[in-house]
Amino acid sequence: MNTNHINIKSGVIRTAFIGLTCALAITFGFLENLMPPLPFLPPGAKLGLSNIVVMFSGWTMGLPYAIITALVKGLFSGITRGFTAAFMSLSGGLLSAVITTIFLRIKNTPFGMIGIGILGGITHNIGQLTAACIITTGAVWGYLPVLLIFGGICGALTGTTLYFISKAIMNSKFKLYFFSLIFLK
Repeated sequence: MNTNHINIKSGVIRTAFIGLTCALAITFGFLENLMPPLPFLPPGAKLGLSNIVVMFSGWTMGLPYAIITALVKGLFSGITRGFTAAFMSLSGGLLSAVITTIFLRIKNTPFGMIGIGILGGITHNIGQLTAACIITTGAVWGYLPVLLIFGGICGALTGTTLYFISKAIMNSKFKLYFFSLIFLK
């Protein structure tokens, strides 16, 4: 599926690119926290807009950069909303970053980006439920069926968004500039 892995050669470009992805993930996370609760989502659930950026980091630069993006996003949650928010964000974000990046980097993955987004949404919720279980009690696992459904729906949205972003990059005039800095493997 993914022969379009991107290998960033220059250390300066790599540093700038990870800085941009971290800033974008923080911005999306911050904006998402400003949104009122959406009536069709269960309490506490969010769309996961910043996870698009984590998946993009994994797709373009690989696992270490997806982990860095998820770490920075989680630490920002801790600074702005406290330890519990950071723990929940890091638990879900890091697990999701690892799983989605592994599948995005598989050459002939059985999933497309949308399927990988669904997998990422579900694993993100499992990571967060595990963190909630550590903080509270195991009773939070009763919330799992609802979170699996909405994690799949929101993951499909993030995967679809990443799919269209990747298509836009591959089919645009920007591609020439983008790939003059970043080379396909």
